[in-house]
Amino acid sequence: MKYYDDDTVYFISYAKLPTEISAAALHKVVGIGLIINIKTGRIVDVSCTLLTQEAKDFMKSILVGRNVHEEDVDEIIQTIKQRYHGYAQKAVGVATRGTIERYNTWKIEQEKK
Repeated sequence: MKYYDDDTVYFISYAKLPTEISAAALHKVVGIGLIINIKTGRIVDVSCTLLTQEAKDFMKSILVGRNVHEEDVDEIIQTIKQRYHGYAQKAVGVATRGTIERYNTWKIEQEKK
């Protein structure tokens, strides 16, 4: 089991998968979970409900190390569009955007406290 320090949080969002891909038979949606260091903004780990391990590992390689405090969400989504060409590309982008936006909303709420 991996352990994450107290400065990390986990957020996940989902997006509907295209019906013609095999993952849709199992999940109907794709989930992209991000473990983010709240002090640095760096993505330290990624979970993904894509079917193949290679796709999951590839998404990790794209997202781990990115910084949600310094990079615009559109930059991160553009990288996904440039590098991931599976049928679930749009859903992965939507779920990633949703996860980052949920984190940003939470962070703003925390700063108000």
